Amino acid sequence: MALEITDANFEELVLKSDKPVLVDFWAEWCGPCRMVGPVVEEIAKEYADTAVVGKVNVDNNPGISVKYGIRNIPALLYFKNGEIVDKQIGAVPKSVLAGKLDKQLA
Repeated sequence: MALEITDANFEELVLKSDKPVLVDFWAEWCGPCRMVGPVVEEIAKEYADTAVVGKVNVDNNPGISVKYGIRNIPALLYFKNGEIVDKQIGAVPKSVLAGKLDKQLA
């Protein structure tokens, strides 16, 4: 299951992670976010041993959203060693999201 990432735990779970991290910025009212949500959950299960996968509710965590300039959701950011290394804006197939994560594991 994807971790719930908040303003309070972002640094610990994302920036200090020794594994690649996929963060899904979403909101309950966002239709495309609801389409991507189950895909992110699948990826979280499949990559449980090799990557961290989490979700940030932009309505409840404005600090992170502002810091990373999130204006459109869903926004999926890929972090490695505390830095953004890739991103995907909008709903896309699972293969696209998993492929970007695979590149970080290589």
